[in-house]
Amino acid sequence: QVQLVESGGGLVQPGGSLRLSCTASGSFFSVNAMAWYRQAPGKQRELVASITSGGSTRYADSVKGRFTISRDNARNTVYLQMNSLKPEDTHVYYCNADVTPDYRSTRRYNYWGQGTQVTVSS
Repeated sequence: QVQLVESGGGLVQPGGSLRLSCTASGSFFSVNAMAWYRQAPGKQRELVASITSGGSTRYADSVKGRFTISRDNARNTVYLQMNSLKPEDTHVYYCNADVTPDYRSTRRYNYWGQGTQVTVSS
């Protein structure tokens, strides 16, 4: 069983910054890739940024140059630093983790956080 706990969402003015955090806890062997997704009402969930266990990153075009994803492997935590926020960044943001359950397993499982609301408004 794996739990992802998110924090850091809230209300911010355009041009402001927020940092989201997500920590994995529970019983597992390793956390592999981690990612942030976002979803607005009536919209499909979209990938914002991802990071591998080795630190390779990928970003959606809409956030390149403004958002930075990072991780602390020792703490099983992923961060999303969001700068120069725009109203169109208003979404529920979800943490995702790819997890290997034990050392014998080659299987991987996806887990999701509960979501944290980010609202950008003046």
